[in-house]
Amino acid sequence: MSEKLQQLFRERGPIRTIGVIGMGYVGIPAAMLFADAPEFIQVYGFQRDSSSSGYKITMLNAGESPLKGEEPGLEDLIAKVVSENKFVCTADFSKIAECDAVTLAIQTPFKNPKDLIPDFTPLTDGIRNVGRYLTPGTLVVLESTITPGTTTGMARAILEEESGLVAGEDFGLAHAPERVMVGRLLQNIREHDRIVGGIDEVCTRRACELYGPVLTKAKLIPMSATAAEVTKTAENTFRDLQIAAVNELALYCEAMGINVYDVRTGVDSLKGEGITRAILWPGAGVGGHCLTKDTYHLERGVSVVAAEPLDYPEGRESLFVLARGINDFMPAHMLTLTKDALARVGKDIRGAQIALLGWAFLNDSDDARNTPAEPFYQAAVAAGAGVRIHDPWVDPETAPDVPEGANITRDLDAVLQGADAVVIFAGHKEYRTLVPAEVKAHCGCSHPVLVDGRNVAEPDAWIAEGFVYKGIGRGDKNRHVIDG
Repeated sequence: MSEKLQQLFRERGPIRTIGVIGMGYVGIPAAMLFADAPEFIQVYGFQRDSSSSGYKITMLNAGESPLKGEEPGLEDLIAKVVSENKFVCTADFSKIAECDAVTLAIQTPFKNPKDLIPDFTPLTDGIRNVGRYLTPGTLVVLESTITPGTTTGMARAILEEESGLVAGEDFGLAHAPERVMVGRLLQNIREHDRIVGGIDEVCTRRACELYGPVLTKAKLIPMSATAAEVTKTAENTFRDLQIAAVNELALYCEAMGINVYDVRTGVDSLKGEGITRAILWPGAGVGGHCLTKDTYHLERGVSVVAAEPLDYPEGRESLFVLARGINDFMPAHMLTLTKDALARVGKDIRGAQIALLGWAFLNDSDDARNTPAEPFYQAAVAAGAGVRIHDPWVDPETAPDVPEGANITRDLDAVLQGADAVVIFAGHKEYRTLVPAEVKAHCGCSHPVLVDGRNVAEPDAWIAEGFVYKGIGRGDKNRHVIDG
């Protein structure tokens, strides 16, 4: 424990001014909650003024949210803290020198998961900006999901190199991973327990001072920085594993001709002391920034910080990586269902027109990062199909990673017009109220195909209208008699 750092914190006094680097799904709600807390007097949101994201600065300073989709309370909170002059968004990173604490919420993807090398370029750029303007007694907290060992390794080294200061003596350093889900950002930050891991006890306590004021129902859970890194990557890895388990179960149920949702209800019904069931929902695939890559951070962390060789069955694939592969397979299975359904009415995938409904990976959201709809689109086009994409939430102008030649529209009628197959990839509320007769009229054929990847359609209603139905895990319906 550093007495020098403890003295610097005492001289600074309570944390009053905070900088949040990265104005995205994590940084924006975090900055607003900091700004709304009476314990803090000023919050700076740091955002590069680039051609792709500079618009966020203007919108936030006007009291508007650049995030789309339903985020209860966020728009009002932004307007409130901006009107009170407690929050300012800026591209001037020199203001970091005014901050008592700085958090970084920057994406940490893998360019190629097979080599287990993350693309830390945006994060390291952010860390360097902090280091250049770091002053003694400042607390630096990484909120990004990172490979275990990053806080005490790469991040510490860059901060010390850029600042000339020493972590744990001249400034505090910690990892406090975000634990939010799009659609409930403010609620999650307030109500989810906060993992806080400093590089020493002094840093951990200071980080707890930072996050305590924004929590309501939640509690602080202190631990080491590396333990916090493992906690975050492991919790997402376990969720991905649970999804993979029910996705594989869905494939089994299809093959056996039964309804996976009946089985799921039965499994979930067993309650009682000592009984733990955490069965999730099957679907067309897993997307988003977290689950698609956090397994690889955990896998890489074993080699980065391992104190001794890993004892594991020789030649056996990691259970976690295997689960990741199952979830990555589901878009390919959606294409198989589409081909099989078309074949039932004598049509081939080549030349077929597909209406792909839902580009976002999450229902009622505009978040399309790593969407499972993208590999389906690529495979369907490669197989010779024409694919039109509809999403009522995603902005066609700002959607990430849209393949060349793909067009996203909010005009559902245009996408359905002349479609041989309607393929649902997102569980948006708009798709839950589709009327089979109206969809069929747009398709213009006797037996259009409906492939439901999110269990949003009632199979019998579509089958009665003459559709050829296929659904994830719906072995009880996937071989139905074609009506009419």
